[in-house]
Amino acid sequence: MRLAALAFALLLPGATPAAADDALWSLLKGGGQVVMMRHATAPGVFDPPGMRLDDCASQRNLDDYGREEARRIGAEFRARAIPVDRVLSSRWCRCMDTARLAFGRVEHWEPIDGARPASELEARRTAQVRGFASTPFTGGNVVLVTHNFNIRALTGLSTVSGEMVVLTPAGNGTFTIAGRLAPQAPTPAR
Repeated sequence: MRLAALAFALLLPGATPAAADDALWSLLKGGGQVVMMRHATAPGVFDPPGMRLDDCASQRNLDDYGREEARRIGAEFRARAIPVDRVLSSRWCRCMDTARLAFGRVEHWEPIDGARPASELEARRTAQVRGFASTPFTGGNVVLVTHNFNIRALTGLSTVSGEMVVLTPAGNGTFTIAGRLAPQAPTPAR
């Protein structure tokens, strides 16, 4: 029923992005969704040469804007009373930091770590995430903080920093892409 209302809101002629966002937030309020979120803004494209997972200083990390972006995402979840049961993250520092700043807690989950695109490892991890994202559950939502290429491998969608793709588990290895939520821009100082 909730998904039907969301689809209806997205298909209405002249429906605004705000109406679609409100419908998606309403779906999240009911719980049972998987939110795949790209980490907040971390300048650059690739990690520096010599990057090590056990040394955040050697990685591409969140900048001041990215840290504030993560805080805004968490504040939006709290302001809308969106239930979050678990926050799982890639072990890259930019993902772990996004999760901590937004939700105050995080667990590492290996299947959403990075893997070379089109590799056997990526295929295996994507299958694990698909199994997880397709299994219906009750209670609050689960947030997966990861990388664009992981989201794209699972959903076919490319995301910007801080963007969320909401998946509704449908069982039997399938899910529905309920929608996307872009990070909100900061409110200008007056």
